[in-house]
Amino acid sequence: MPTPPPADVIEPHLHASEIQTRAEFDQQLTTGRLTGLTVQGLRLDLAPVPDLTGVDVAGTLFVGCRFASRDVGADLVRRGANVVPPFSGLPYPTQPTHLYTPDDLAAGFAEGGFTGMYDTRVYDHYRAHGGALPDVKEALGQRLHDHGVDNALADATRVWLAAHGPQSVVGIMGGHAVRRGSPAYRMAAVLGWELARADRLVVTGGGPGVMEAANLGAYLADRPATDVTAAIDLLATAPDFTDHHRYTATALTVRQRYAGVPRQRGDDLDWARAGGLAIPTWLYGHEPANLFAGRIAKYFSNAIREDTILRLARGGIVFAPGRAGTVQEVFQAATKTYYGTDGASGAYIFLDRAYWTRELPVEALLRPLLAASPFGDLSSTIHLTDDVREAVRLLTS
Repeated sequence: MPTPPPADVIEPHLHASEIQTRAEFDQQLTTGRLTGLTVQGLRLDLAPVPDLTGVDVAGTLFVGCRFASRDVGADLVRRGANVVPPFSGLPYPTQPTHLYTPDDLAAGFAEGGFTGMYDTRVYDHYRAHGGALPDVKEALGQRLHDHGVDNALADATRVWLAAHGPQSVVGIMGGHAVRRGSPAYRMAAVLGWELARADRLVVTGGGPGVMEAANLGAYLADRPATDVTAAIDLLATAPDFTDHHRYTATALTVRQRYAGVPRQRGDDLDWARAGGLAIPTWLYGHEPANLFAGRIAKYFSNAIREDTILRLARGGIVFAPGRAGTVQEVFQAATKTYYGTDGASGAYIFLDRAYWTRELPVEALLRPLLAASPFGDLSSTIHLTDDVREAVRLLTS
């Protein structure tokens, strides 16, 4: 029987040997030693340009850093450093130091429309270089990018988890094809709104449909319910995500209309309370970006992305109606719960009782499976409901 891996295998680590900000780098530079450290994604070509000539760099790894000239990098290698420079010709950073924001993904839309925005340009490049089966250079660039996103995600969630604990992170899954303005879309938005107001970090897969709706609700958490309704009504004028330009333009209009909401917190967690977290993938880059999350951990690898969503969502998962992708997530999550891979799981909430008992009766398989867990009968974690407020109560009580 498989057993869960040791905790130190799956828990995010704080690597003291990694330098990810210019402030950390400048502080370390005062010691005259970078020996054995890893310097990630820094612009060392910007003023004040650091003088590295007298610094001990034996065994130092510079990944994705930019230097004032090629000679600087060559000199570092001669003195014992390892240098992996940013790859030329890539539209994305090979070692991002922070998660994306909606503005990052939408950059270029005002000038070039949907085809000109950063998110689309990266997807076009991804397709042109083999998609899920890239050539060697592209594969290395993508893996370095995703590792940087891993690091940035750990950094971004560390403060939240320290303050609220892992049981405060709730995943919301559901169909990408749910149209804006539909009852299912409105239900997911109210769910995200209620959870964010209850100090839960809403995590979605970052796509359209139910995922966008949940992040939208979290984005408007400091607004009254009437604003949630009004925002959805406006979005419903562009309901179909396959109408890429109009779909994106309407999302940006809603963001602009409801921007500048006073948070009155002023700390590192403002993003969590203003949209939550989205974890999408360029494997599904044909779908327009979800622009309502506070932070976006966008990966090339869908496998890493799927596992990451479920690993984080220890406070429970809501499954709104969806098809094959959602059903896959149900049983992928169930595997983790069954074996206790990531520790204790929260509630499994299935919204729309008729859908999950008659149309896609996953409960009939899931309940006996979790009842047979080596950690005891876990079938009591399964709940079916048609009431968003009951779902919120189960997730927050």
